[in-house]
Amino acid sequence: MTTLNHSPHILLIYTGGTIGMIENPITGALENFEFSQFKKYVPELQGFNFDIDALSFDLPIDSSDMEPRYWVKIAHIISDHYQNYDGFVLLHGTDTMAYTASALSFMLQNLGKPVIITGSQLPIGRLRTDGKENLLTSIEIAAATDSRGRPMVPEVCIFFENRLMRGNRTTKINAEGFNAFRSFNLPSLAHAGIHIKYEEHLIRRPEPGAVFKPHFLLDNNVMILTLFPGIRPEVVDACFAVRGLRAVILKTFGSGNAPQKPWFMDKLRALIDRGVIVVNVTQCYKGSVEMHRYGTGLQLLQAGVVNGYDSTMESVLTKLMFLLGHDYPHNEIVRLMNTDIAGEITV
Repeated sequence: MTTLNHSPHILLIYTGGTIGMIENPITGALENFEFSQFKKYVPELQGFNFDIDALSFDLPIDSSDMEPRYWVKIAHIISDHYQNYDGFVLLHGTDTMAYTASALSFMLQNLGKPVIITGSQLPIGRLRTDGKENLLTSIEIAAATDSRGRPMVPEVCIFFENRLMRGNRTTKINAEGFNAFRSFNLPSLAHAGIHIKYEEHLIRRPEPGAVFKPHFLLDNNVMILTLFPGIRPEVVDACFAVRGLRAVILKTFGSGNAPQKPWFMDKLRALIDRGVIVVNVTQCYKGSVEMHRYGTGLQLLQAGVVNGYDSTMESVLTKLMFLLGHDYPHNEIVRLMNTDIAGEITV
């Protein structure tokens, strides 16, 4: 644990993404550059009065190619270096950043140190890049301690354009602007202006004496079915017939409503009777599933559909992969989906 007389030691982990790319002067295409060049593009790193080390994926990947095996790799890196560093900054592409942040929030149980994930919309070498500010502030947050010498934010978070957000509450909402991420159902944990203002009452801390425990088991036999007006039985049949399917995320309307068509409910009940877990998540960015509110939602509840509350889709997906990966009994998975285990839902 960091003390008042301790110089923070931060590890940067580069997985890939726009922040670590430069433009090829001939083709104009964005290409990964060697991480060792990072200090050339961000000389401000020398201004920190603490130690910063860095490592990179051997082959940096575009975030569109991010998948569970890379989450496991990141968790192993953090676990292997956990005792040697006070905080971690993960550089990641924006497209799947919220998925990675959500997955790590479940995989890094009893996390007692900051894991701050950031990236950029423009490469770090561009004059107008947002990457420098995101990187420098993320490092400062990862090294920050309170008056007792404890890490300010011992959570998996995303920092982007002046906002520090709990990772499993975050969604990418903008493909063009610098305000790429939002946490709609939980206020930001900190805002960066002239000073960084922390909302300490929102920040989660592990239970006293709890030991950090990384997890590496995931199961991706999960499917997302987005409901839409006019959805056909054949579409639902194709989704539900996927081989090895263990869980379905049902993206419903409004506060968790679905069509009352008898054929749809019959197929849903048959799926649940097969032992497949079905979780209800609203298509709306803000708000919560309330299946008891209308008859169109109540029928889902009566069929055995699990309430997704105010979860993001990224959080529900990765939480299911995590729970299924550990092969918990069906009833235990349902119980844990209805339990806030990493600050991901408001029950």
